[in-house]
Amino acid sequence: MATAKVSSKGQITLPAEIRRKLDITADSRVEIEVRGNEIVIRRLLTLEELYGIFHDAVEGKKPIPWEVQRDMAEKACAEEAWGEEANRG
Repeated sequence: MATAKVSSKGQITLPAEIRRKLDITADSRVEIEVRGNEIVIRRLLTLEELYGIFHDAVEGKKPIPWEVQRDMAEKACAEEAWGEEANRG
């Protein structure tokens, strides 16, 4: 189990081993959710990554239920839209 220290600004640095395992880089987007007394951090996929997943599903390499595909696409689109909006403001 990895640990991190919270800075005076409420920031944490994700340990390198976790960033490598989840392929989280400097521009990656993450989703943060509170579950009871836990904080869950989940890496979000970009539209480009989603294209690759959908392509594999269409080619029959990796079947993904359409509900999962829709949810992933909606989240990625929303995150990219919010990211662009935040960069403008």
